[in-house]
Amino acid sequence: MDRIELNLARLLDTFISKTPTLLLALITLLIGFWLIKFLVRFLNNHLNKGKIDLSLSNFLISILKVILYILLLVTVASTLGIETSSFVAILAASGLAVGLALQGSLSNFAGGVLILLFKPFKVGHFISSSNNVSGTVLKIDILYTTLKAGNGTTIYAPNGPLANAVINNVSDNTNRMQEYSIGISYNANIDTARKVILNVLTNDPLVLKDPAPVVLVSSLGDNAVNLTIRSWSANGDFWATYHRNFQSLKEALDQHNIGIPYPQREIHIIPASKDLPD
Repeated sequence: MDRIELNLARLLDTFISKTPTLLLALITLLIGFWLIKFLVRFLNNHLNKGKIDLSLSNFLISILKVILYILLLVTVASTLGIETSSFVAILAASGLAVGLALQGSLSNFAGGVLILLFKPFKVGHFISSSNNVSGTVLKIDILYTTLKAGNGTTIYAPNGPLANAVINNVSDNTNRMQEYSIGISYNANIDTARKVILNVLTNDPLVLKDPAPVVLVSSLGDNAVNLTIRSWSANGDFWATYHRNFQSLKEALDQHNIGIPYPQREIHIIPASKDLPD
C-alpha cells in the first residue's frame, strides 16, 4: 500500500508541476483553432470578392488548412516539451519525396492555378495552342483542362504545358475577321474585280459594315494577281459566313468573266541551229 501511495503522490506532484504547461498547451490549441477558422473565413470571403474560380478557391483553402493545422500541432507538441525536430525532418523528407514523385502533377497543378487565376480562357471558349491542342473548353480542373475537338472527340490537356503554351482564344472577342486569298487572271481588270467582290460582301447581312470589307492586291504571282480580301462578322457567324462567301465570290467572278487561272507554265521552243552537228 505504501508503494502505491508513493507512486500516486509522485504522479500527483508531476501533474501539479506540469499543470501550467498543460494549460498553456491547451490555450495554444484553442487559440490556434480559432485563428485558423478566422483566417480560413477571411480568405474565403476575399477570394469570393475577387471572383476566383470556385475549384481553385476550395483547393487553396484546403491546402492552407492542412498547413496551419500541422503548424499548430507542432507548436503544441513543442509547448509540451516533446522533441519536434525529428518530426519536422520527417515531414520535410516526406514532402521532398512526394514532390519528386509527382513532378508532372505538380507542374500541372501550378499550371491549373495560373489558368484559373489569370483566366486566359473560360468554359465555352474555343482555343488553340502552340502545342497543337484545340477545341471548345468544357471544364477547367486543377490538373487538366477538358476540351471538345471539332471532330467531336474529347481532349484532356495537362495544365502545365497548356499554361506555358501560346494560346489563341478565338472566342474572347465578339467579332472575328474572315480573310480570303483569291487569284485573278492578269487579263482581268483589278478595279472591276474589287467592285464585284465588295458587292458580294456588302450585300451579305452577316458581314459587318464597320469595319468595312477591304480588297487589297497582296502579290503578283506566277500565274495570277493575288488579292487578299478581309471582312468581319460576329464570332458566332464566322464559319457560316466564311464558307458561304467563298462560294458566292467564285460565282460572282464567273458571272463577270473574271477568271481564276490554273497554275500554268510558259515554254519557249528554240529551234536547233543548222551549224550544230547531228
